[in-house]
Amino acid sequence: MFTGSLAVDVLLGDVRSLKEKRSVVRPIVAELKRKHDVSAAEAGHLDLHRRALIGVAVVAADAQHVREVLDACERLVAARPEVEVLSAHRQLIKEADE
Repeated sequence: MFTGSLAVDVLLGDVRSLKEKRSVVRPIVAELKRKHDVSAAEAGHLDLHRRALIGVAVVAADAQHVREVLDACERLVAARPEVEVLSAHRQLIKEADE
């Protein structure tokens, strides 16, 4: 079993309030969940208007599938015109067989 995580730090466009920020970030998180069957949430920079950290997690039987899903999630976020990806960090963990 493999667990993968992706943390995408994004800069939001013309956002002036936390309410506007939520209206940009929520649809991205919902699309990640719907299209890629992952767990996703706004996970950081909660008090900043123009920054968001979107966290994604996936579990699969093989590492290649985890990488493919995380690649697709990163592309989805990067393709959104209202955000600019500042950085993306991944982690892949292999569960030890017992």
